[in-house]
Amino acid sequence: GLAALQRVHPNVLARVLKQGAVYQDEEVVVLNKPNGLPVHGGPGIKNCITDVLPILAKMLENMRAETLHLCHRLDKETTGVMVLARSKEAADRIRLLFKTRQVEKIYWAISVGHPDPAEGIVEIPVVEKEVQSHQPHYKMTLAPNYRLSPEDGKVLKTRKNRSAETAVTRYRILASSSACSLLELQPITGVKHQIRVHLAYGLGCPILGDHKYSHWNKLAPQKLPEITLRRLKLEQSQARHLPLHLHAQRLSLPLGASGGKRIDLVCEPPVFFHRTLRKLELDIDKN
Repeated sequence: GLAALQRVHPNVLARVLKQGAVYQDEEVVVLNKPNGLPVHGGPGIKNCITDVLPILAKMLENMRAETLHLCHRLDKETTGVMVLARSKEAADRIRLLFKTRQVEKIYWAISVGHPDPAEGIVEIPVVEKEVQSHQPHYKMTLAPNYRLSPEDGKVLKTRKNRSAETAVTRYRILASSSACSLLELQPITGVKHQIRVHLAYGLGCPILGDHKYSHWNKLAPQKLPEITLRRLKLEQSQARHLPLHLHAQRLSLPLGASGGKRIDLVCEPPVFFHRTLRKLELDIDKN
């Protein structure tokens, strides 16, 4: 699982990624990113995707270039569709597609609680803030444009936070059970941690295993409802070990220099995600 990929030899990691390739053509290589594997290095990180790109390039057929290029980012804990380009030109072109919102992204997440209404759009700006708690840390949070005045309950427009970014997430419930829901999510914008923040603070339904965004003012493991713990056969004290249940399920983008061919890329959720769906009795087949 999670920690294991941090300990393997980079060659082994590259082989694992190669086996997880779901699509390849002359421009791109698309992987199903495993959980707990950071895209970039940093303190305390032994293995990351960027480090093994040259090794992976050597393992792939008809790779003339020395390395592969990242086209977009996925959080370390997120799994699913990840696009790598075989050339710098292709990477620049695809990055621009992401930036100009020409890439359609569909995520699956298991949330704690049921969003109400069952489908809708969350459109609340998001900003990075420092949180003062027992250990000061940075996290993304909502920066709404309006709030209620404490004196008379009137609606006030707030002073716009300059660094706040517009964030829009479409969501719908695919299944609900055991105090949890399986959600299909479509981020219309691409702001850091947007889905996690919109679910946790906008809808009050944090993603299962999202310990960073389960409480606003402290870093503490997620508190789970009795029935969820029972179905997962966990004690509350073990909840801290739950991985983030957020998976980039589908991505469709126009490829080719002219953008003439649109490809639809789909990645199966990881084993742990399927296992949780089964334990929580979140059956998708009913729909």
